[in-house]
Amino acid sequence: MGPRRPPELYRAPFPLYALQLHADTGLAVTAGGGGAAKTGIKNGVHFLQLERIGGQLSASLLHSHDTATRATMTMALAGDIIAAGQDAHCHLLRFRLQRPAAGAAGHSGGGDKGPRKRKASSPAGQGEGDTRSETSEVTVETLRSVQTDFSPDTLQKAVRVSADHALLATGGTDGFLRLWEFPSMKKMLEFKAHDGEIEDIALGPGNKMVTAGRDFQCCVWQRDQLVTGLRWNENLPAIPDKAYRYQACRFGKVEDDVEALRLYTVQVPHKRERRPPPCYLTKWDGKSFLPLLTQPCGAEVISCLSVSDSGTFLGLGTVTGSVAIYVSFSLQRLYYVKEAHGIVVTDVAFMPESGRGRELLAGDEAALLSVAVDSRCKLHLLPHRRSFPVWLLLLLCAGLIVATILLLQLAFPGFL
Repeated sequence: MGPRRPPELYRAPFPLYALQLHADTGLAVTAGGGGAAKTGIKNGVHFLQLERIGGQLSASLLHSHDTATRATMTMALAGDIIAAGQDAHCHLLRFRLQRPAAGAAGHSGGGDKGPRKRKASSPAGQGEGDTRSETSEVTVETLRSVQTDFSPDTLQKAVRVSADHALLATGGTDGFLRLWEFPSMKKMLEFKAHDGEIEDIALGPGNKMVTAGRDFQCCVWQRDQLVTGLRWNENLPAIPDKAYRYQACRFGKVEDDVEALRLYTVQVPHKRERRPPPCYLTKWDGKSFLPLLTQPCGAEVISCLSVSDSGTFLGLGTVTGSVAIYVSFSLQRLYYVKEAHGIVVTDVAFMPESGRGRELLAGDEAALLSVAVDSRCKLHLLPHRRSFPVWLLLLLCAGLIVATILLLQLAFPGFL
């Protein structure tokens, strides 16, 4: 029997495309919209307060920031600054969370919607204690906007901020990788990285960058110099080079080894067949970029990838609405809900393992949030896996040996 249906944390008035979680404040920032089409569907960035009430994880809308005719399709978070990809531009927004005095009723200005409480639609887990806070207020200001894509069908498809928040990288349909000083957005470098769209970007230590393109290539760069091209199928000769393309790439830590680093990539079939072939997950050494392990991850086409803070878990969403959690060590699936959403899962994000995120996790080992075109944000909990302590296992083995000897002595009095 699989996991029960995941609880719905929030339902937006527009399709959701991007999701980020803020560790210090416990905010979930999600965004999307209907774009410039005059369909009556709005565009916006919504700030949700995550809190544990009566042992249940819930979300409430604190603030709705209107983005006019622009739908946010991609998003990165660095401290209190959001880098939002809207059409061909990257917009920088700074938000501030203000906690008013007890009993004070706040409201936001600038024409945006203010605080509004909303209960979770179903239980999201059990734990002890509450982490609920008084109703807070979020204010948002626009810092600047720069054009990041210049193709005829302009669209920024990927944005990432470096770990030290000094560098921002963007990629889009024109195949150019552009690097910007952050948050000044002064252009540092641009070069043609792929013949076609850039699907995803990963930023690693030592100014290493990885780009996944629709041209069947996944490349490692040192600034604008190509370090190496990845070949996930070099040990799988039965799979032709152009049967699969790279869909996503992410760096991740290695638990209990601070010096190690891993890169994870998702490969999806280039063409759909009547009997769909499987997608694949590949784990790479994050320094030598040699493949360490490749495993199939089902026939549903993967749409998005996330790695937990500790690097222990991988979260996947699919174009058919399913959500899965894998353990990074063996790339084995621990959690799966078929069609958790009614349509494409556009983004997934793990609950931070530090700050307020750690409090919200309570007794769960991991929590993954997913958003989709169906306008819903859903919660996927991974309870702590039960295991026997080593000392208890050794004690049981010793007891079994003693019991065996005693039985033999009873059956054969002269045994000892």
